[in-house]
Amino acid sequence: MNIDFYAAFIIGLMGAGHCLGMCGGVAAALTMGMPTQQQHSRWHYLLMYNTGRLLSYMIAGAIIGGAFAGVASLSGSSYPLIILRLFAAFMMIVLALYLGQWWQGLTKIEKFGQVIWKRIAPKANRLLPLRSPLAALPFGMVWGWLPCGLVYSTLSWAAVSGSLMSGSLVMLAFGLGTLPAMLAVGGLASQLKQLLSNLYFKRANALLLLGYGIHTGYIAINQIM
Repeated sequence: MNIDFYAAFIIGLMGAGHCLGMCGGVAAALTMGMPTQQQHSRWHYLLMYNTGRLLSYMIAGAIIGGAFAGVASLSGSSYPLIILRLFAAFMMIVLALYLGQWWQGLTKIEKFGQVIWKRIAPKANRLLPLRSPLAALPFGMVWGWLPCGLVYSTLSWAAVSGSLMSGSLVMLAFGLGTLPAMLAVGGLASQLKQLLSNLYFKRANALLLLGYGIHTGYIAINQIM
């Protein structure tokens, strides 16, 4: 499997604390708001919600990956993808600085998605209250488009994946990395959040991403030169 898939999975795993902050409240709310007689089905709701979220990631990855692969094919050169990979490396570095709490520039990038999200969010509200686990699937698909710097960073890797399918798989790997935290909403959420919020843990992971981003950028620059 391409190393970008592993990198995407690690981004999701390491950014789980951010995921709990962005989507954890929503996941908790949908289980608390379910009918009393269905409280025993909370895991079904969570699973369907997260399945919908991952489907949205995969659709976005397929669109981005396919579009940029088409541009590269039409140009008859790999140069556009090399430039894009350099940008992806930059996004990885920005993400590492954000996760390590050294620089919060990624939050500025998230603001660009707010324009679209304002149009999408009302559609999610119309789906509430959820009457069955199956209803959590479209709800999760809508919330999958929530403006998120982690998603944007990973989409830059989907863009240079080389194909529609690879772009979709990169985003699937990212989504799978976020699952442990999102499925732990409730019973294990407090313990998991305590670990993920530990500054030393976050910075150790951030240094790994930083190293990968610098290495990728170095390779892209060498290909250009």
